[in-house]
Amino acid sequence: MLSPSTSGANALSTVVIYSGGMDSYTVLHRAIKEGLEVYALSFDYGQRHSKELNVAKAVCKQHNIPHQIVDIRAIQGLIDNSALTNPDVSMPEGNYAADNLHTTVVPNRNMILLSLAIAKAVNIGAARVDYGAHGGDHILYPDCRPEFVHAMNHVAGIANFDPISLHAPYLESSKADILRDGLAMGLDYRDTWTCYEGRDLACGKCGSCHERLAAFAANNVADPLAYEITSAQANH
Repeated sequence: MLSPSTSGANALSTVVIYSGGMDSYTVLHRAIKEGLEVYALSFDYGQRHSKELNVAKAVCKQHNIPHQIVDIRAIQGLIDNSALTNPDVSMPEGNYAADNLHTTVVPNRNMILLSLAIAKAVNIGAARVDYGAHGGDHILYPDCRPEFVHAMNHVAGIANFDPISLHAPYLESSKADILRDGLAMGLDYRDTWTCYEGRDLACGKCGSCHERLAAFAANNVADPLAYEITSAQANH
């Protein structure tokens, strides 16, 4: 855990960047199990898979977690060269790799979202911001790598009168590790949305679906979500 001093802030409170996906779902519940007062924060930045926001909203309502969805779609023209934010860009398929999924990178996304989450933490007197960067994303997403997280933690400690600690508990963990941790907590992953497409069923072909299905396979557990096609079928 990264932890600058937090004088003036409530060390028992945290703002969790909660997309509605597996990773942030696990981070959210991990913070709850720590006994922290959790404030969930989601963002609508024009993502094709905005269905994840409905999932996040339902989970927070079910567990009576304070939840705010911030509409930042006005910035879409600044970040619309990504397959995640532009429906005219073809969604790549297959496993995560720098050569085939680079179009899913949203420019500066985590710096933008973390900056806003840090502002909320300062505003409400929380001491921490949690987010779900993990080791499986290092190959593709620079804003999920340790160098970025440590740098942002430093910035969070000096950008305001009250320093905020940036907490990324799965920074060196795989998706399978995160799922294993969540299953040990008794979490139900039907309450998550991972697919980069926003259709009724998960596509089973995008990199995010591949990684999710591989995590369930590594844990010898069936994924409770329904798919249009499984990653095994997509490879044939």
